Amino acid sequence: MKATRTAPAAKLVVVIEDDPLVLEATGGLLHSWGCDVVTAKSCDEALANLAETKAGRRPDLIVSDYQLSRGLTGVDAVERLCSAFGKIPALLISADATCPPCEVGPRSYQLLYKPVNAERFHAALVDASVLDAGAVIKNRDCRQSLAAANDSAAP
Repeated sequence: MKATRTAPAAKLVVVIEDDPLVLEATGGLLHSWGCDVVTAKSCDEALANLAETKAGRRPDLIVSDYQLSRGLTGVDAVERLCSAFGKIPALLISADATCPPCEVGPRSYQLLYKPVNAERFHAALVDASVLDAGAVIKNRDCRQSLAAANDSAAP
């Protein structure tokens, strides 16, 4: 009897961003790098969208804007998702260069400042063990979309 090989499942990344252009560009870039992506404008939407994935699959990484609408922060969103799924690495992105490093209790999240270029974003995903260091940064159109969306979101 031959053993069958199954391809490893792509890493699941949840992106929470209330700016639709940045959300679309970030999701597209992650998808072009081979990630499974769940995008949402809020934590509640992320939880609902995750419930629709394969048996409520646990995310491998959360990428969230630091300042979300209605006074919520990315830290709030990450904490809620971690409450639902257990410990999950997180990457927070902020347009506010004065935003302090985001530490919550014993947890510490990596923080990037907008505009985030594709190479820096890729390196952060490699650090979080979501992407292989040998993966090629590709899809110039997605990189340009992410850069343009980040530029429009910057103050």
